Amino acid sequence: VQNATTAQLAGGLDDLFSAATQVSDLGVTSDASAATFKVWAPTAQRVHLCVYPSGTSQASRIVEMTPAPATGVWRASQGPNLAGHYYRYAVQVFVRGVGVVRNLVTDPYSVSLTTDSKRSYVANLDAPSLKPAGWDTQSVPPVPAQEDMVIYELHVRDFSANDPTVPAADRGKYRAFTYANSNGMRHLHSLALAGLTDVHLLPVFDIASVPESGCVTPAIPAAAPDSEAQQAAVTAVRDTDCFNWGYDPYHYTAPEGSYASDAADGARRIFEFRQMVKAMHAAGLRVGMDVVYNHTSASGQNEKSVLDRVVPGYYHRLDANGNIERSTCCENTATENAMMGKLMIDSVATWATQYKIDSFRFDLMAHQPRSVMEQLKATVNAATGRDIFLVGGGWNFGEVADGARFVQASQLSLNGSGIGTFSDRARDAVRGGGPFDGGQSLVANQGYISGLFYDNNGGGGTPTVSDLMRGADLIRVGLAGSLRDYTVKTYQDATVRLDQIDYNGQPAGYVTDPQEVVNYVENHDNQTLFDINAYKLPLGTPIEDRARVQMLGAAINAFSQGVTYFHAGIDTLRSKSMDRNSYNSGDWFNRLDWSYADNYFGTGAPPQADNGDNWSIIKPLLANPDIKPQAPQITLARDMFRDLLQIRASSTLFRMRSAAEVKSRLVFANTGSAQNPVVLAGHLDGNGYAGAGFREVMYFVNVDKLPQEVTVATERGKAYVLHPVHLAAADRRTANDARYDAPSGKFTIPPRSAVVYVVN
Repeated sequence: VQNATTAQLAGGLDDLFSAATQVSDLGVTSDASAATFKVWAPTAQRVHLCVYPSGTSQASRIVEMTPAPATGVWRASQGPNLAGHYYRYAVQVFVRGVGVVRNLVTDPYSVSLTTDSKRSYVANLDAPSLKPAGWDTQSVPPVPAQEDMVIYELHVRDFSANDPTVPAADRGKYRAFTYANSNGMRHLHSLALAGLTDVHLLPVFDIASVPESGCVTPAIPAAAPDSEAQQAAVTAVRDTDCFNWGYDPYHYTAPEGSYASDAADGARRIFEFRQMVKAMHAAGLRVGMDVVYNHTSASGQNEKSVLDRVVPGYYHRLDANGNIERSTCCENTATENAMMGKLMIDSVATWATQYKIDSFRFDLMAHQPRSVMEQLKATVNAATGRDIFLVGGGWNFGEVADGARFVQASQLSLNGSGIGTFSDRARDAVRGGGPFDGGQSLVANQGYISGLFYDNNGGGGTPTVSDLMRGADLIRVGLAGSLRDYTVKTYQDATVRLDQIDYNGQPAGYVTDPQEVVNYVENHDNQTLFDINAYKLPLGTPIEDRARVQMLGAAINAFSQGVTYFHAGIDTLRSKSMDRNSYNSGDWFNRLDWSYADNYFGTGAPPQADNGDNWSIIKPLLANPDIKPQAPQITLARDMFRDLLQIRASSTLFRMRSAAEVKSRLVFANTGSAQNPVVLAGHLDGNGYAGAGFREVMYFVNVDKLPQEVTVATERGKAYVLHPVHLAAADRRTANDARYDAPSGKFTIPPRSAVVYVVN
């Protein structure tokens, strides 16, 4: 009975040891004369520092640390010349349900580690030996405002594991980015030249799931496009292979060792991570990190639990019975507690200052308080002397939903913060259905670009033209930056603010500034856009049209106000063989081909655990050779995508800086009940606007397989010409078939195309 619940100590510890938040050098600080170790362990009875000459040797020193009563920080100084050594703490502490234990544990503030994170590494991050040549003087590509960001989300291992132009030893590693003439780096550099600004890396902090020595690469049998054999081979080693997305934090502020050339050497992670960042900066790209401070991979006395073995019961969010909340899939952290919030802020500041990371995407950010995120933004900007852009998943769910514990960093609660959240409004309308669809609804719920109403796939859906026009309205929400008070004429002929349009019981428009929204149609979660379209497009859709449909989704993103975000491979028709959740599906289902020969559709039934319920639908699609694109379609999509990036980069009108500017300069044509429902049309006024490049811009997206005409009376008699990019664009159909009749104001838009007209 006594152990059914317990006093929750976090609030008391925050009050008693509030001075700890002002300690600026937790972890280890090292120079030639000494190394100083500090760890916050206010409930510990004794703490010892154990120092090791290497990652595998016996301890050379065991030193009792001294506590500071006001802060709860334990301290020990040792010297000289400890750089390159390893260390752990022996923390004697009471653990609920266990008693007093002595935990031998790594440092929560570790900056590097040895193999499989067994020991923390002593490093002076300012040491020249840890910096590539030119590290301190490198140029970071400028991006003046958050709205200018065009992001490419990329996994380190995906980038090069399948690239034969990278030396075999460096495939899947940080160093792969240093080969400027590899297929992958040539691809990224070409995107940068076209207008891409940021590469966002899936987790590259130290993770718990990938063995850093001895990970295996399975042999995949040659089998049919719809065979179960490939996934069986992947599944057999899924927890011992070399792949995982990495949303399982182990040490927040240390680079992941499996991407280093030698995980046993704590210096290699630091040096090679910096080589990667420097190489991307040299290619004209900024570097962003996907960070996961909302949970840890383990808790309690688990071997891979760090925080909970140092201060038991403090770092995690607890329920009414004192048990850890797990709504995020794992052990939820409590960033509302002062020292967990401080750990997150200190960690991000380290990545931004020591590794020159330019932007951050926060996983499940709504599980963190808005106030802590705002404090983080201010602290990190001050530390770097520049604006570090922050975006995240503002999904409102779990024990913190609707502000149950604090004002969240969620979609509806971040107005005015300058922090961006991903918007699902236009995403769902473009793709069709929702991210959790299964069974026949995957086919029946067609999207705006994949035939909703106008090209029924026979999958059981019975949409109406009103459904199509409602989808168009939700896409216009995204095109207008999801601004709360932007007004639009809906398909029901009502002129309303975007926050008066319903999206699953929430306001469709929800931000006060365009920098606070991230527009996307595909990311690492759920099926790729090509794969979701394989469900939804009619089976008879020509392969080239499948490429064009993919680029319609990309065009809607490129024309939307706010931050633009793409998943790596959207431009090469990336397929995961219809896997809906490839986080642990190995290299096989996550491949990229920078030679543009294959998109990997039809490379086996995806893993049964997450996809088996849908195999009866998936397998016939994978076996259908008429769906799989070949090199000509892949290269067409690649080049059309780059054209879209060039168009967005050509004018600040596609990335305006304030809500007032969007409201005064963006006007939608072809709205209301009398609209042509398969065409989106927007007018951008560039008169007097810095960087506009053109006096006026008209853009159109025709999703139908037939050409369409739209007459815009307000544009009669103007000197519209095709955007210069179209004149030499990959899509010759636009240059050849798009028409503008000045006397009538009639625009003719070719099938399945995005067209931009300008007045110079």
